[in-house]
Amino acid sequence: MSNRSTRRLIAKPIIAKPIALAAILLACSGLGACNTVDRLSQIGATPPLSAIEDPTSQPGYRPVRLPMPDIQPVSYAPNSLWRTGSRAFFKDQRAARIGDLVTIKVNVTDKANLNNETKRSRSNAEGLGLPNAFGLESSAAVAAAGISPDKLITGTSTSSSDGAGSVQRNETVTTNIAAIVNQILPNGNLVVEGKQEIRINFEVRELIVAGVVRPEDIESDNTIDSSKIAQARIAYGGRGQITDVQQPRYGQQLVDVLLPF
Repeated sequence: MSNRSTRRLIAKPIIAKPIALAAILLACSGLGACNTVDRLSQIGATPPLSAIEDPTSQPGYRPVRLPMPDIQPVSYAPNSLWRTGSRAFFKDQRAARIGDLVTIKVNVTDKANLNNETKRSRSNAEGLGLPNAFGLESSAAVAAAGISPDKLITGTSTSSSDGAGSVQRNETVTTNIAAIVNQILPNGNLVVEGKQEIRINFEVRELIVAGVVRPEDIESDNTIDSSKIAQARIAYGGRGQITDVQQPRYGQQLVDVLLPF
């Protein structure tokens, strides 16, 4: 292959990288412009609350599927008021059907204190020489090139790394939220989800709780503790002017993603 063809093959990736980077920058600029227009239209207005809607109709909603035991057929004993497989003799007002409400007592207390440090160091040296090569080492060509036969190749490398990290976290969330039964699994467990939004001035606080609960864990007052929710998903955050100021600008976020250092 000629040198011209080699240069052409090497030049293509070099040109492709700036084009791809420019495309990424244009796409991010377009998204940033849309976000800027939306924010400009909301100046002086309170953050809007989300509309009440069916969670099962959302684009990202998927029914929960978990391993289930075999379904036992329902049988009735003659001259008996008790039905085989029944959970209770008298009916109560606890959540048991799709659309029923259950109050979740959110009580999350997390505390963690971690401190890790890692150090590593390595040093290598390699050398290759050819003092005698059938007398060619003393030829005029070798002398003119300034090549020392006993030091044809010499390489050294040194690397070291020092990493340290620490985590100190203390979080407490205590509140109550009403959730809706969205699904009943074959074994009788309930899939629940609740969302709460509170607007204070120009800030909206959001609380989302979802998971799987056992009907037996629901108290007589139709409440259940968040620690008894399986596959629990609890999110507590906000949006508005305060949250917006706490976040770095989208330009800075883009630079943080693209810079390799």
